[in-house]
Amino acid sequence: MRNFLKTTVALAALLAVNAGWAAEAPPRAETMAEKTLKEIVARQRDIMAKADKEGDQLDVARLRGELQAVINSYDVLIQKNPDFAPAYVTYGMLLGQVGMTREAVGILLKANKLEPNIPLVKNEIGRHLAEDGKLVEALPWIMAAIDLEPKEPLYHYHLGKLLTEGRDDFIKTGQFTRPALDKAMLEAFLRAAELAPTNFSYAYRSAEAYYDLETPKWDEALALWRKLDAGVATPLEHQTLRLHQANVLLKQGKPAEARALADTVTEIALAKQKQTLLDQLAKAGEK
Repeated sequence: MRNFLKTTVALAALLAVNAGWAAEAPPRAETMAEKTLKEIVARQRDIMAKADKEGDQLDVARLRGELQAVINSYDVLIQKNPDFAPAYVTYGMLLGQVGMTREAVGILLKANKLEPNIPLVKNEIGRHLAEDGKLVEALPWIMAAIDLEPKEPLYHYHLGKLLTEGRDDFIKTGQFTRPALDKAMLEAFLRAAELAPTNFSYAYRSAEAYYDLETPKWDEALALWRKLDAGVATPLEHQTLRLHQANVLLKQGKPAEARALADTVTEIALAKQKQTLLDQLAKAGEK
């Protein structure tokens, strides 16, 4: 429940989009629908901020009741204003955040019909379809989001994730061969990391993507893990990345170099991963 409380970036982006719509038009008086939407969003943000502040003391029952009241307000707003696209956008985002993904898709599809050029809406539809196991159906939506906003790293990240999770389905439908899918998947993760150079999670996932390739590119993988290692600060981070480097070295047939790196790992939290690597090194030595 608390995870979605911290996910307010998308909502802020939506408000920026809404402001953009207003900015394209000549100055005019605020409509009642716009005023009501602002009030609903303000309530929603206050509820989330309060819940996040409460942390482990969060009253989940109270939170559900407050969010249900917000949902009811959205229902009334769109009943009175069935063609008011911004309400569908923010409503759909909220439903997705609270785990009502199928309902979210229905609302976001209506938003997309009313305003077909919002990349975030298309991305969210694709993401929710993927979460519902409809991986093949999700792809056109993610691609459409990228076409509309090619410099948004999140969309490229979602594309890489979708291609990884739906690999067998996409190959079965004939949309991709395995080499083509691997190429598109790796490029998507690398592009996300390139567009968000300070986002360590994207960079880390792009390095992990090399493990998913049918045809290894271990030299590239090792170079990327070393680059990440050069940019972290804590012993745990360094040693985590060294384990990855050692793993790649082992796959390259360099067990002595792999063991030398593994021996530098002393963090208790990494003991299990280190032992797994040592076991692999032992098996390699037996061959």
